[in-house]
Amino acid sequence: MISRKNLYFFFKQTPEMQDIVTPLKNLAEVHGFHLVHSIKEANIVVSVGGDNAFLQALRKTGFREDCLYIGVNTDQLGFYTDFTINDQERMIQAMKNEELEVRRYPVLEVSVNNEKPIFCLNECSIRSNVIKTFVIDVVIDDFAFETFRGDGMIVSTPTGSTAYNKSVRGAVIDPTLPSMQVSELASLNNNQYRTLGSPFVLGPDRTLLLKVVQDGNDHPIIGADNEALSLRHAKNIRIKLADRQIKVLKLKTNSFWQKVQRNFL
Repeated sequence: MISRKNLYFFFKQTPEMQDIVTPLKNLAEVHGFHLVHSIKEANIVVSVGGDNAFLQALRKTGFREDCLYIGVNTDQLGFYTDFTINDQERMIQAMKNEELEVRRYPVLEVSVNNEKPIFCLNECSIRSNVIKTFVIDVVIDDFAFETFRGDGMIVSTPTGSTAYNKSVRGAVIDPTLPSMQVSELASLNNNQYRTLGSPFVLGPDRTLLLKVVQDGNDHPIIGADNEALSLRHAKNIRIKLADRQIKVLKLKTNSFWQKVQRNFL
């Protein structure tokens, strides 16, 4: 932690947020951190705003492997934010007293139509963009597993299992288990189409291929975390765990399961 001193602050560029972040910047400089204006110079990225801002920070900074990411919430604690903006001195003291640890989170690598891959920390979702079901052939490695018809599918990481995935009754997965979970959105099960009908979990070496059957509903919405991809035509979506992990600076006393308890129980 001592060797990492270049801080880059990521936040929504509004006058209100500037007023919120300025004291935090001043505090960082007082304690020997160097503020940089380019992500290329940074080795610590501080996201201010909440979990959505944290996901945007990852995307805008390219899911860097050589950075530590820190989440600061402007309201209450989230799954990726261990501090609030009103807890600034606590944050500095935690850094100095080694009350923090680096946690490594699995990331999805997603390639649409064999194009350059993108990355997701929470989930990749594929949904119909019209009020009509569509068909997906589901292939695990090279094995044709099932043919799905419905509103769509969600593929989530363990940390993303508490987000969109949980809302469709997916399981909450411990982030120490590198895996991806596949959950259905309103599947049809009849004599023609038959799916497992429940979420399933794939191990770290699996590759999932979702092939959109071209039957007139050929333009589904592909979501990467909290952002929709601007794709006009999707034939196949290949998803696997990336060979990189995101390093997040967290409090030792605020584990994943403590967050689950705090948010849901």
